Amino acid sequence: MAEAQKVQILAGDPSHGVGSLLLDPSPSDPQPAAVPLTLEERFALVRSVGEECIQEEELKNLLAKKPVPVCYDGFEPSGRMHIAQGVMKTINVNKLTSAGCIVKIWIADWFAQLNNKMGGDLKKIHTVGRYLIEIWKAVGMNLDKVEFLWSSDEINSRAHEYWPLVMDIARRNTLHRIIRCSQIMGRNEKDELTAAQILYPCMQCADIFFLKADICQLGMDQRKVNVLAREYCDDIKKKNKPIILSHHMLPGLQEGQEKMSKSDPSSSIYMEDEEGEVNVKIKKAYCPPKVVEGNPCLEYIKYIVFPWFGHFEVVRKEENGGNKTYNNMEELILDYESGVLHPADLKPALSKALNLILQPVRDHFKNNSVAKDLLKSVKAYRVTR
Repeated sequence: MAEAQKVQILAGDPSHGVGSLLLDPSPSDPQPAAVPLTLEERFALVRSVGEECIQEEELKNLLAKKPVPVCYDGFEPSGRMHIAQGVMKTINVNKLTSAGCIVKIWIADWFAQLNNKMGGDLKKIHTVGRYLIEIWKAVGMNLDKVEFLWSSDEINSRAHEYWPLVMDIARRNTLHRIIRCSQIMGRNEKDELTAAQILYPCMQCADIFFLKADICQLGMDQRKVNVLAREYCDDIKKKNKPIILSHHMLPGLQEGQEKMSKSDPSSSIYMEDEEGEVNVKIKKAYCPPKVVEGNPCLEYIKYIVFPWFGHFEVVRKEENGGNKTYNNMEELILDYESGVLHPADLKPALSKALNLILQPVRDHFKNNSVAKDLLKSVKAYRVTR
């Protein structure tokens, strides 16, 4: 990872189940011997990735019996990467690999084509996929135990395994049950779906077994198809079901936006946004004084800044309370709800923290010719739904 400083994750207090992301020491610094994590520490670290876990006891048993579990995550190459997909995924993957897991990241190129992303143009989809990988390398994802797998290549190489599995899943489920999974594609049950989009959930369910995944580590919006996979295990009398570890979904920056949108640049921070763009987006973000519920700025601090730095620094004038470093979210919320911490002070501090995280990515896309060309192409593409 020559273009960016690497990050390592150190297990924090197991009772909290949260790790701290710290920059690697310089090569001249003494390197302490790694201390193996206990089973409880491994469980706490893996469990901290998910807003929901189905089921915790199964996860504990898995970690006790299998030293190197396989975690599955996947993404459609569908446009520029926002900060949740870039930084939150990096934090989660680094936690999982630090706990001894192998993470298989499924580059779902065929799925993006089925879902009409990039107008269904597979060449453009491949370009977007390569651009996304460049970002994860630049921001500090620990790639030692990560495998990037292109769905088209993997399926073609083992078609005799994959398609019978897809057909069996389709055969055992009603059309209504499959349509209920349409949320995984950014659709809803009332949308007029193409035949390709009906096939999509059956394929995504098959991916879990095809990749021999022990843990499905995806967002809450993918929960329904992961549950479908567990139901399929009941149908075929398979004892070891995939554990579902669903991470939190960051909202958009504007009021009432439950999810970031690639088609609305004001709803999210992109991973290669310039410092000025980040500052403007956060300045315009919904952040009413004393209101915690539905406040996207506080969500960014909770799910990005604290996991990355372990603290949140606010710089302000003495008459406004002076500088303060928050070491936990609870303390920050108390000050915010009481009005001690005002949006006018919180927002610049948030912008500064985000820009520190994103600077290695900007540098990579400016200094690396391959990355620069990929970004230029992706920015020129029209996002399709």
